[in-house]
Amino acid sequence: MAGSETSPAKVVLLAVQLARKADIPTLKTLIAQHPKPLHRELVLRILLSHLPETTESSKYVPLLEDLVTGEISEESDHPVDKQALDDLSEVEAQKKVRKLHLLHLKWPYAPEDDPADPFVCFLVLRALQIDDSTGLINQLPGLLGPFLHLSTYLRTWTISSVLPLVRLNYDYRPGIITLITIPEFELLDDKAGVELLLSRTGKDEARDNVPNVGRDLQGLIGPWMYGDTRWKRRKLRENSSIQMQMLTPLDGIPVANERCIAWEEVFQWITEKAINSWKVAVGAVEQWDGPGDSDFGSYGDGVTWLDEEDQQHLERRYARAAIASAYLISEESMEALNGINRILSRIITLMDQDRIPTLQAAGALLSPVSGLENILLGRNAVHLRNDLLSDQNTLTSPKGASIRHNFTLRRAGELVLLQHEWEQEQELSRIMMCVDNGPKEDDKFWVRLRNEILWLRSWGAEELSEGADVNATSGRGIFGKLSKDFVEAEILQKLLKNDRFALAKSIYETSPDRPLSKEALVQAVISAAMNAYDNATNANKTRGGVKRSFDILNAFPDSLQGSLDQVQLSQLLELTHNIGQYRLVFKQGEPFKPVTLRVHGDPISIIGKLLDQNPRSYTKINDFIDMGRTMVKAGLTVRDVTGRARPLDAEQIAEQQSIAEKRVVSMCVDAALAEDDFETGYSYVVTRLKRIAGPAQSRTPEAASQQSGLLAEVAPKTMDDWSWRAALQAGKYRRTEFTTKPTHLGNASGNPEIRHLEQRMECLAQALRLAPKATLQEIINVFRRCEEELETQTKREAEQEAAWDAQGDDQAMPGGYADTPVRRNQTTSGSSRAAEEAPMSLFDLSKASISRAQSGLAALSAARSTGGYRNPSAATRTSDDGSRVGTPDSAAIKNTTRKRDQLKNAAVGGLATGIGWLVGAKPIQDEEH
Repeated sequence: MAGSETSPAKVVLLAVQLARKADIPTLKTLIAQHPKPLHRELVLRILLSHLPETTESSKYVPLLEDLVTGEISEESDHPVDKQALDDLSEVEAQKKVRKLHLLHLKWPYAPEDDPADPFVCFLVLRALQIDDSTGLINQLPGLLGPFLHLSTYLRTWTISSVLPLVRLNYDYRPGIITLITIPEFELLDDKAGVELLLSRTGKDEARDNVPNVGRDLQGLIGPWMYGDTRWKRRKLRENSSIQMQMLTPLDGIPVANERCIAWEEVFQWITEKAINSWKVAVGAVEQWDGPGDSDFGSYGDGVTWLDEEDQQHLERRYARAAIASAYLISEESMEALNGINRILSRIITLMDQDRIPTLQAAGALLSPVSGLENILLGRNAVHLRNDLLSDQNTLTSPKGASIRHNFTLRRAGELVLLQHEWEQEQELSRIMMCVDNGPKEDDKFWVRLRNEILWLRSWGAEELSEGADVNATSGRGIFGKLSKDFVEAEILQKLLKNDRFALAKSIYETSPDRPLSKEALVQAVISAAMNAYDNATNANKTRGGVKRSFDILNAFPDSLQGSLDQVQLSQLLELTHNIGQYRLVFKQGEPFKPVTLRVHGDPISIIGKLLDQNPRSYTKINDFIDMGRTMVKAGLTVRDVTGRARPLDAEQIAEQQSIAEKRVVSMCVDAALAEDDFETGYSYVVTRLKRIAGPAQSRTPEAASQQSGLLAEVAPKTMDDWSWRAALQAGKYRRTEFTTKPTHLGNASGNPEIRHLEQRMECLAQALRLAPKATLQEIINVFRRCEEELETQTKREAEQEAAWDAQGDDQAMPGGYADTPVRRNQTTSGSSRAAEEAPMSLFDLSKASISRAQSGLAALSAARSTGGYRNPSAATRTSDDGSRVGTPDSAAIKNTTRKRDQLKNAAVGGLATGIGWLVGAKPIQDEEH
């Protein structure tokens, strides 16, 4: 039975029979033969209603992939047997179809943000079917994995609801099945969910086997918490008013949002394990970096799902839970004490603080401990047993004396006697970190701090002997190995970081006894400004780190005047501010940060991202050209092996700015074409690229190209590899219904197709002039296709004009005059003129025609500059096809034809000059000579 003889009803019945048998190849053939009745949504409903749940996902996932792409082909080895329905009448077939009661692609228990895509709904419903009917959720990764890119909702649901159960029951501990369905798992509250997922964690701790605690926290808890951003947050709101009280400080201001509440159950689980199974708690702290340390497997999309505020809050809560666990370990053994020391060492590492000595080293040294005045108070005894996770508990605060001491006498003696420069430098940095955020309005504090640190370097040795070198490279104190310039530079940078600009200027620039040389001052100021820039999170120069960097540079105008670093950094700050006015997100959803611009390997490519992410931004081409030039001035485009900006002379700067402009203009052309604005892209090609573009490769001299023997030819040097590509892309562009229509035509053809083809040929002629030899054939092929299409459009236009003339003839008008021979001659003349004006194919030109073609693409430039009109003398020339009679009626047609011929002559001239060997052409000679 032929495919056309089978009714849609019978086709549907055949599809249902094949789905019930799980005969996917034959079903695929049937769908390919009858795509209209078996459209995608109907096929999905048939599969959802009748495909057995025990069918392995690998058998029908290829069919689903074909349904997504819409490219379904017949399986020649699996033909469709339609004889079973031959005896079934059409009426009976339709009646059976109505009784199928196919399932709808709508999840009845979906949340409010249920996706509208029927295919995504099918995947979710199919997964729930398999889970409910068979419990074989290990089949779900193979079903859902290939389609996660189609929907963010599907990815989130798979990570948070499917992945934890698959790992819990199959991957991590195979053989132990937890009888819980996906819907039941989604209804668990925070405490029940944590208890379920960690119910088997640490069960082997009696045998010192706790290597999987961190794995369970990363691979089970992390993915489950990922669902917070979708539907679980609604469940949290129901009891958030009670639970948030635990996270609210005394002033009543909440410190975290709802998504952080569930993590409190995890922290509580760790502290509870410290009481009965302290090895599990120690293993959790050592193997897990906190809430940000999650394992989403191959499903992770790389997006940082916790914002910075939540991340910092959860890190502090995790550190407090770890310290609380150390207090809760009650076992009196050396092993337990080592466990406590390991917890503290781990937290200090995570907080980027200096390491504490091991338990054995601390026991041998017995160093005196200071800075415990706020710890050793009677009222703090209550914190040992109650509210260990409270923010008001001083003992578990993840900072200060609750973790380590500040500075000891023995440590001071080591620094003085050993005189290790690296250790002194580290200790100075640590002291500076203690005043990282000092008082902003107290100059006395900073003056005192500077005097004390300088005194620690020499212990006042300068005052003991007159005439002593105050800038001596070494001193007597604990920082004696450090040069005074180094110490002063550290102090200066700390002053600038805390916005003490006036004080810093009065000490280091306007003071009669300047403590730093001009070179050291400039280096310290630039370093401070660069640090402020690198730590900035906002590109606006009126806020944050970028503003501070501006202020630092403006605080020392006299010292920085004429400094190359100051010039480059100033340009970098202006550039950063300009970029910040646009939307810019990098891969993995990472927002733009200023430091990204400074360390980027190809900063000009960032302009391409701006064009991609900001619709119609290509119209601001001058702004982006200025950005590219500023990148050159900022020293971002040319760097040495260490990554530092390399000094350039005026010629090199001009060369780099020229390259930047070419790249930016080419990017704007591509962006305009991507948004179907061909007119703007064409305008950029014929105006801006024509002016700035250069050849893609330097031409090898003829003498060098004819070398033979042992001497190898020198490879052409790449010069401009962007302009010709942009011109080629414009030449390849085809009009669609979405293409932006031109606002004015000028002297161009009123036929939009002809006008568009002429513009494309002009772009291709530009590409021919610039492109390397290896790509010319591709451009020629595109040019030839444009010519053929232009010839077709021209003939069609001539036929339409002839038909219009015939319609307006006297014979077609009531009461008109009879036709005259003159009228017929005019019609004949118009036909011959249309035939004469049809453009010739590029490869139909004979060698004699090529030899008479215009030399090079200079003709194209001349044609453009004159607007496509010939001079009076040129109008009297004749061609091989005969002379043309210029009449007022045919002036516009002659002008259009003349422009097309000039385009062709320009392209042919370039071919005959550059690659004439392809067609055996001789060098072109000008006809006038």
